[in-house]
Amino acid sequence: MKKIALVVLVFVGTLANAQVQQQNPQPQISVNGEGKITVAPDQADISVGVTNTGADANEVKKANDAAIDAVIKFLKAQKLPQGDYQTQRVNLNKNYDYTKKKYSFVASQTIVIHLKDLAKYDALMIGLTDAGVNTINGVAFKTSKQAQYESEARVKAVENAKKKATDYTTALGQSLGKAIMVTDNTQTYYPQPMMRMAMKSEAADMQQETLAIGEIEITANVNISYALGN
Repeated sequence: MKKIALVVLVFVGTLANAQVQQQNPQPQISVNGEGKITVAPDQADISVGVTNTGADANEVKKANDAAIDAVIKFLKAQKLPQGDYQTQRVNLNKNYDYTKKKYSFVASQTIVIHLKDLAKYDALMIGLTDAGVNTINGVAFKTSKQAQYESEARVKAVENAKKKATDYTTALGQSLGKAIMVTDNTQTYYPQPMMRMAMKSEAADMQQETLAIGEIEITANVNISYALGN
């Protein structure tokens, strides 16, 4: 009985302790921090496509397949790794023209190419056009050092949060304690490029520039709760 009574007393004491802590929570401050790394991209994902239209579905599909075959052979000839290009969409649609009152068929296929050397962009696009590409859907710029820059952005975000917390505690006349909780609020995505147009030379012998790579931002966001001292 004595042992049981002792266990009950310990449990009651612990419960009372927890209630006191809940009634007197540790003073703390919660701040958000943001870190940004701005870099010039060195890679790009290029989305291109082939589209054919006609009155006969089979003929339209055959024409589209032949063009795609030429495009893939061109990419292989450029020694691009097989993992650096992939078909994204294949469509064959039947459309009705109410003005002409007849049906037509549209066959299309989209291929996304991961280009690791932007210096090869112009030659690649010319070759793709010659091979049969008649649609360029867009270019998404990237960096080969994404993980490294994400890490640097996280460090900057923590520094930014700590600076904010220090500003507040200094103004309050209190001291900043240790971090109690850290929450990563970073959204994983590839940001759109901030275009920075290159100046075009008027010299006749200068190579034509057809791609403004600009810069991209890698951003990290964090929320940190710090303990407050007197």
